[in-house]
Amino acid sequence: MREGDINIDESRQGEAIHIEQPSAPSTGLKMFLESYGCAMNFSDSEIIASIMSDVGYVTTRDETEADLILVNTCSIREKAEERVRNRLKEFKRYKLKNRRLVVGMLGCMAERLKENLLEQEKLVDLVVGPDAYRDLPSLVKQVNGGQKAVNVLLSREETYADVSPVRLDKSGVTAFISIMRGCDNMCSFCVVPFTRGRERSREPKSIVAEAHDLFNQGYREVTLLGQNVDSYKWNLDIKGIIKDSEQPIVRFAELLEMVAKVNPDLRVRFSTSHPKDMIDDVLHVIARHENLCKYIHLPIQSGASSMLKRMNRGYTREWYLDRIAAIKRILPDCALSTDIITGFCGETEQEHLETMSILKEVGFIMAYNFKYSERPKTLAERKFEDDVPEEVKSARLTEIIKHQRSYASVLIQAMVGKVYRVLVEGVSKKSAENFYGRTTHNIVIIFDKGDLSLCDYVNVRALDCTSATLKGEVTTDQADA
Repeated sequence: MREGDINIDESRQGEAIHIEQPSAPSTGLKMFLESYGCAMNFSDSEIIASIMSDVGYVTTRDETEADLILVNTCSIREKAEERVRNRLKEFKRYKLKNRRLVVGMLGCMAERLKENLLEQEKLVDLVVGPDAYRDLPSLVKQVNGGQKAVNVLLSREETYADVSPVRLDKSGVTAFISIMRGCDNMCSFCVVPFTRGRERSREPKSIVAEAHDLFNQGYREVTLLGQNVDSYKWNLDIKGIIKDSEQPIVRFAELLEMVAKVNPDLRVRFSTSHPKDMIDDVLHVIARHENLCKYIHLPIQSGASSMLKRMNRGYTREWYLDRIAAIKRILPDCALSTDIITGFCGETEQEHLETMSILKEVGFIMAYNFKYSERPKTLAERKFEDDVPEEVKSARLTEIIKHQRSYASVLIQAMVGKVYRVLVEGVSKKSAENFYGRTTHNIVIIFDKGDLSLCDYVNVRALDCTSATLKGEVTTDQADA
C-alpha cells in the first residue's frame, strides 16, 4: 500500500453520494456518484458533487434512475481496478434501457485506461482525471452532443481551494479537508505520482476558513488530507525558494497549529504521514493542543532496510525507529498505525522476518496489510521482477495479519478501565440503543445513548473490548485521555 492511499473504513468502498439540497436550481437531471479507494477520493467526490450541483444536477441513491453516473476510481491495486471494471459493465447494461444515460470514469484510473474503456470495451462515455473536475459540466455536454469526452491533463496549480465541497458525512459530525494534492515521492511500487501529479499545497488561509465554516455548521472533527501531509509547504517553490517575500512560509507544523486554534472543540486528525519527512516540530504542536488527536498513521511498508531501498522509500529501518522513538518521547500516549506490503519484488524470508519483528518492536494499534500488486508505469515494473510466488505472498500476509492482531489486541486490552473523552459520531450498527465514537487514539468505543446527541463530547470508561473495539459506559470521572 502506498503512502498516498489514505485509509478509510472498508464499508465506504463504492459508496454512493447523496446531496439533499443542490446549490443551484434543479434541471430535473439526476446524478449517481460512486467512489472507491482512499479518503482523498472521497474528498474529491465532495468537490465533484459541488461542481455538478452548481449546474443543476440532483444526486440520487438509485443508480437506475440516473441521467449521469460517475465512478471515482482507485488504481492502487489490481483488485480495486477489477471492482470498478465490473461496476462499469453493470452500468453499461443500464444504457440499453436509457440511451440518454452518460457514464463517466473519474480519478486515478482515468489516464491509464482511457483508451481501453472508451474505445475498446466501450464501457464509458467520458474520462476525467483528478485535476480536470472543473471541466466536467462541459464534458458532459460534449457527450450529450454525440461525442466521447476526455480530459486527463495533470496540473501543477489545481487545488480546488475555491470549491465548497458537498459533505459526505450525512450526520454532520466529521469532515475531510484537502490541504494538498499530488506526490513528489517516487516510491518504486506506487502509481500516485503518475495519476495525481506533482505536489502542490493549498493556501493556508482557505484551509483555516474551511475549518471555521465546518465548525460553525456543527461539525466537530476534521481530517486534513494529503498524499504526504508532512511535505505541505506554502510560499515555497519546488526548489525551496520563497515565492513572495512579504508572505510567511507555512509548513505542516504551522498549518496544524493554525487549524487547532480554530476552536478547542474542533478535533483535528491528519493523514497520511511519510517517515522521511516527519519532524519533531509537528509532534510538539500535537503535544501542545488537546484537540489534535494523539494518533499517527506512519506507513513503514517493510521492516528491512534492503527492501526499503528497493522500494525507494528514502529512509532505513533505523530512521523509522528513530521517528517512533521521538513520537513516544514527545507524545507518550500516542497510538500508531502503519501500512505493510508483503511479497514486494525479491522479498527474502529474512526481509519478511525483519518486517515481522518491527511489528512487535513498535506496537501498532492497527495495520493495513496488503500483498504486492504490480502497477503499470512504476519503477518497480520497469526495474524489478515480480518474482515472489503468489502462495508465498499469501502465506506471509496471513502471518503478518495474525501477529499484528495479537499485538494490537494487547494494546486494546490495556485500554480497559481507562476513561476517554469521546466525540459522539453515530448510532452503533449492532444496536439502536447505543452510540459509537472514537477516542483520541482512533479506537471505536460503544456506549449507551442516554440523553446524548451527535457531536457531543462525553467521558466514557472502557469496561470491555473485542479485538479492535472498546465497550464502555458514560461517566462523570475525568478522562485519562
